[in-house]
Formats: sequence, structure tokens, C-alpha cells
Amino acid sequence: MKMLVTGATGNLGSKIVKKLLETVPADNIAVSVRNPEKAEDLRVQGVEVRQGDFDQPESLDKAFAGIDRLLLISADGDNDTRIRQHTQAVKAAVKANVKFIAYTSVVNAQESELFLAPTHKATEQAIMDTGIPYAFLRNNWYFENEASSIQGVLAGAPWVTSAGDGKVGWALQQDYAEAAAAVLAGEGHENKIYELSGSLLSQAEFAKEVGEVLGKEVQVQQVDDQTYAGIMKEAGVPEFILPMLVDIQKGIREGALEVASDDFERLLGRQLTPLRQGIEQIKQQA
Repeated sequence: MKMLVTGATGNLGSKIVKKLLETVPADNIAVSVRNPEKAEDLRVQGVEVRQGDFDQPESLDKAFAGIDRLLLISADGDNDTRIRQHTQAVKAAVKANVKFIAYTSVVNAQESELFLAPTHKATEQAIMDTGIPYAFLRNNWYFENEASSIQGVLAGAPWVTSAGDGKVGWALQQDYAEAAAAVLAGEGHENKIYELSGSLLSQAEFAKEVGEVLGKEVQVQQVDDQTYAGIMKEAGVPEFILPMLVDIQKGIREGALEVASDDFERLLGRQLTPLRQGIEQIKQQA
């Protein structure tokens, strides 16, 4: 059985392949990457490295050839671009007669009002329309997305947010990677949807955890969206990223990431890695 991971040189993809290599023979694993030279370390380990570009459908036809199980990791970019890219990848999977597609989606994708959701809603539908057995890994929010805020606290800055009391199911990216590897290499996941959320915490509760690990009181500064954007701009965030950050805060405030589920633990067969462990790592790196 040959399985393939797209985007395998990215932060999530590389962790997934590393986890797969612990239990799956290397010659059963292939990766599709835009720049194969960046995956030389995987090739050395016996993984088959294929060139595949979501903007070049013909390259995907070749990359997916002979693949039984595909993990489609969502691409970066605006919704329209990602929908086009993902749709092309799904079409290539059909051409290649792939037998199973796992896809990294977002929590509550079909009903969510989160600005990221349209991409995932459309991609899930495209996959379901193929009739190919699937698994949707509906990821909540990466702990690593808060690294810059934690580093700011270390430098003496307050925890700034416009998300109010909205709750998020943060988890470490490594746990998301291990869940994805378990689904791709495991059995019994056909036509399943997994809502992958950690314990639900508000910004204030998260900041309290940060403070306890860092040994300092963290001031939580609740602001409106416009003020939040201004503070982020002053902190050096590129202007083109600001609308996305504001939309994330708005989505959290409105409950888009407040999705409770024990699917994560069931897939992993263990409790999630404590967020404190991730905070401690950032502290040690500072």
C-alpha cells in the first residue's frame, strides 16, 4: 500500500512524515513537494520524493500516480486560490484512482462562519463528490500560532487581543501531525469526520497558563478590532497580514473555534500534550 503526503516540507507535513516513518516502511511512503531538493533528507531515508505543484495540475497527475492513500494538506493563500488548488488536487486524485483521501480541514467546516472556512467547505464537498472514501481532519488552532504573543510577553508586553471571551481548542502541531499519521496509516477511518480540538480556553485563560509557566503575571489587554490592528502594525506585522489577524480574532470572539470534542484523544490513544510543554519550549528558546 503506497501512501502520499502533500506539502511534506512544511511545518505540519514534515512532522507527519517523520511520524509515519516510525511505523511504516519508507518505501511505502511518497511525498509530493513543489521543490524536491528541499526534501532530500526524506529521499535519503528511502521516501519517494515526487514533484507536485498545486498550480500545475499535470504535475499532480504524475505525483499521485500509483498512490493508494493520499493525505491532502491544505495549502496557503486566499480562499479563491486555495479552492482552485485543492479542486485541482482532488481531480488529480480521481485520475490516479486513489482509494482514500484524508484532508486537513478546519473545525465545523460546513457550518463555520470563520473567514478560513469557505476553502475547507468547498474542498470537503469536492472530495465527497468524488465518491472516494475520505477522512476529514478538522483542525482547531495550532498552539504555535501564539508563539509571537508568548515571546512578546517574555519581552514585557501585555497579551493583546480583540477576541473577548471566545474560546479556542489549542493543541501542539505535533499532536495534529500524529493524528493525521494515525488516520493515513490506520484502518477504519473511511468516511469519518474528526473534530480535533484541545481543551477550550479563552485568551485570558491561555495567558494565565503562559504566566504560570513564565513565572510572571501577564496583563491581558482587551481591545477593539481597529485598536488590535494598530497595535499589531506597531509591533511590525506586515500590513497585508493585518486583516487576516483581525478576522481570526473576530472569529474567535464569535465562537467559531469553540468546538468541544474528544476525537483527538481517541485518535492518539492518549491525552494531548499539555500546552505548558510548548510554552516551556518557547521560554527555553528565548
